[in-house]
Amino acid sequence: MMKISNALLTDLYQLTMMQAYFDDDRADDSAAFDYFFRKLPFGGGFVVFAGLGELLENITKLKFTDDEINYLQKIGFSDKFLTYLKNFSFKGNIYSMQEGGIAFPNEPILSIRGNLIECQFVETLLLNTLNFNSLIATKAARMRITAGDKILSDFGLRRSHGLGGIQASRASIIGGFNSTSNVLAAYEFDLKAVGTMAHSYIQSYDSELTAFRKFAESHPTNCTLLIDTYNTLKSGLPNAITVAKEMEKKGLKLNGVRLDSGDLIKLSKMVRETLDEADLNYVKIVASNQLDEFAIRDIIRKNAPVDIFGVGTNLVTGQPDAALDGVYKLSAVNNKPSLKLSETKDKITLPGFKQIVRFIDDDGKYFADAVVLKDETSIDEIIYAQEIIKTNPYKHINLLQPVMQGGKIVITIETAEGLREKVLQNLKQLRNDCKKLENAETYKVGISKKLSALQNELKNKYAGM
Repeated sequence: MMKISNALLTDLYQLTMMQAYFDDDRADDSAAFDYFFRKLPFGGGFVVFAGLGELLENITKLKFTDDEINYLQKIGFSDKFLTYLKNFSFKGNIYSMQEGGIAFPNEPILSIRGNLIECQFVETLLLNTLNFNSLIATKAARMRITAGDKILSDFGLRRSHGLGGIQASRASIIGGFNSTSNVLAAYEFDLKAVGTMAHSYIQSYDSELTAFRKFAESHPTNCTLLIDTYNTLKSGLPNAITVAKEMEKKGLKLNGVRLDSGDLIKLSKMVRETLDEADLNYVKIVASNQLDEFAIRDIIRKNAPVDIFGVGTNLVTGQPDAALDGVYKLSAVNNKPSLKLSETKDKITLPGFKQIVRFIDDDGKYFADAVVLKDETSIDEIIYAQEIIKTNPYKHINLLQPVMQGGKIVITIETAEGLREKVLQNLKQLRNDCKKLENAETYKVGISKKLSALQNELKNKYAGM
């Protein structure tokens, strides 16, 4: 497996800018950067924020080895700058929404403050980590919402993008999945590993029945049989029932049968009926094959008796969007607010040190979010889509909290399964219209009057440059 270097897991232009700052004696200039995304993926109404723990741990490991320094020297970096990098470590502060939180467009869900060089350096690592993890966790959450209490299992490693499959498996658990086929991810993150069999196993025997028997002998307490290698109803299912009855005589139980092709709705109904007629009502039906949240919804709406959904490609590749458009933008330099202008209105950034305030109604549901200046203490109204929204009747919480101080992690890094429970609880506070698979309601994210005034002041200042 390729050795991954956190220090070199970056874009070259981060290092070239860092050297330019260093050469201009700006290594000690202070800066603040914000992470946010502009567009919701999958046509949905929310994003599950994931990857924070992984990011924080990797930031603490940002050290350059001698071999890496030698490589950077070969590609043109100066000796003085490389001497600086030899002693580099991140000593900044990070403020963030909790991992597992529900996030919305154009709100700074993470802010980094430190010197200009260290803040610049972590950009690529941050975007690489948070964008992908949040995308997959969000996709998984959409399937969890659709599947209700049904079991969801990640089957996607073989279709994932290289080592990203490890992150994808963990993110799928955070978003609401129960288990994964990815053994390395299960080992690394203490997840539940699951698996059945492939068609090739059955084909390797002279008969399907023999294959089933041998597999049951090898896995007497955890046996799920794939029944569509030849003919699901005429061959696979009858042979599975035969093996199930043989197992019963030994005091054992067949765990399940898996359908991986054909009309899953029609076949699952016929399989369930036949299993029940054979007094095998305890045998579960596993369905796989190009599933996503819409296919799962269709299966459930038509009352197909599927107990477990195995989801692969569409989960771990984040189809159809494939990427979350999270960005990382400078918001202050040497304690002075900074702003990026654009001819596209939505790409004009929000300046200064900020906080996100979430307002919650009497039913415990999220009402609206407000991006405000850090020192604002009383927010009675916010500006949203050129309208004024009153917020004083609602309870509120501040979402950005310190997670790293002076380069040291100051929170407990939660497990994937612990984060899953947090996500499920947070989703209960999100209005149902915002959780729809299609045409989801737009959640309100406004800004305070003071932040709006600061943004307009800087827009006028920079407009002539």
